Amino acid sequence: MVREGRELRGPVVYWMSRDQRAKDNWALEFALHKAHKNNVPSVAVFCFSTDYPQLTLRSFVFMLGGLQVLAKNLNERHIPFILLIGNPVERIPEFVKEVEAGCLICDFDPLKWKREWLRGVAEKIQVPFFQVDAHNVVPCWLASDHKEYAARTFRPRLLRKLDTFFSDYPPGLENPMPWPGRVPEQDWNTITNFQKHLLPVDPVPLIPGEDEAMSVLEKFLEERLASYDRERNNPLSGMSSGLSPYIHFGHISAQRILLELDQIRIDMPSENAFREQVLVRRELSENYCWYEPSYDMVDGFPNWARKTLDKHLYDSRPYLYDKQELEYGMTHDALWNAAQREMVVSGSMHGYLRMYWAKKILEWTASPEEAMGYALEFNDRYQVDGRDPNGYTGVAWCIGGVHDRPWKERPVFGQIRYMSYGGCRRKFDVEAYIDHWSGKEEDR
Repeated sequence: MVREGRELRGPVVYWMSRDQRAKDNWALEFALHKAHKNNVPSVAVFCFSTDYPQLTLRSFVFMLGGLQVLAKNLNERHIPFILLIGNPVERIPEFVKEVEAGCLICDFDPLKWKREWLRGVAEKIQVPFFQVDAHNVVPCWLASDHKEYAARTFRPRLLRKLDTFFSDYPPGLENPMPWPGRVPEQDWNTITNFQKHLLPVDPVPLIPGEDEAMSVLEKFLEERLASYDRERNNPLSGMSSGLSPYIHFGHISAQRILLELDQIRIDMPSENAFREQVLVRRELSENYCWYEPSYDMVDGFPNWARKTLDKHLYDSRPYLYDKQELEYGMTHDALWNAAQREMVVSGSMHGYLRMYWAKKILEWTASPEEAMGYALEFNDRYQVDGRDPNGYTGVAWCIGGVHDRPWKERPVFGQIRYMSYGGCRRKFDVEAYIDHWSGKEEDR
């Protein structure tokens, strides 16, 4: 409950933000349940914030395409979809007042600017304001009541709650009443005009939307899951699921992914490894960002990591690169340059290489603060799934030992886990990967 209040007999407004789908959406179903109970109409609202941090043309185009699919799918369920443009702290309360809403419902996001939006909206409305975690299998605040130290401490807590929260979705409700009056047409042209104000990062050829997300999942389960455990650390194998952008924008739920995985009914290492990533590791990242206010800063690192990094702060670095040299892949390390180029060109970087990539930024910059800043800026700018708890937690793991343990002490890193070029060569064909990504951007 974000805000208590007296529920009025007016429309139920679902402020959709993170979970941009018409199916398998607990927040939407809760809104429809409330509408049926009160015998009033329900409406889904999306507010496009024109000052969202690090918003690029790349992520905008993918999001906009997904919203257009969403509008069509909601229409098939007779649920009006309203697109608002502007600061949500202003626009959502205005809409609530305009339609004389009975209550407001939103989905869950652990990131700080989204939480600031919720606080701002709550201060300006009088009706009850509910929050539903439609992104996680177990609601984040119930999976654990504190910041977890590691996956091994979080996993048993999470698994114990699956009997309560992991179930198939019920048949989707339809709107109990038609929307009074005319539903305004979506102003896609106005929102498209904001493209010129975005960071100029080229879009990538990914098809957005919840329909495509299901197709990507089905293809992965049919064609690549069996080899996932054996090949997942090889960036040349093509065994990644490809689902990260769709999960980030809420085009598909983690619960739906796991439900489809259960249909396979084959106990194999790949199934367990994939389940660990989708459920435990992903929800652990949500836990970190929910309970750690400094999830994007060095202050969020565990005490042992801050101490060891401080101890080695003035160690001699073998190389020092500035932001431009890193961003344009101008280091001495051809593997790192190729990984950076993969991210810049394709909007993605293989998970194993993300670890190597971030740890080398720590090794080649003057301080952990500088490394953290560069890594998060590049990740949020170029990854289609940037600005996500997985990204923030992953970088904090690489640079600051979050959810990890102390390792053998060495220069610069102290006791932070180290990764080497040689270690990558033992995992995959480094030369082939470098060759694949060594071409010019315009040739890709």
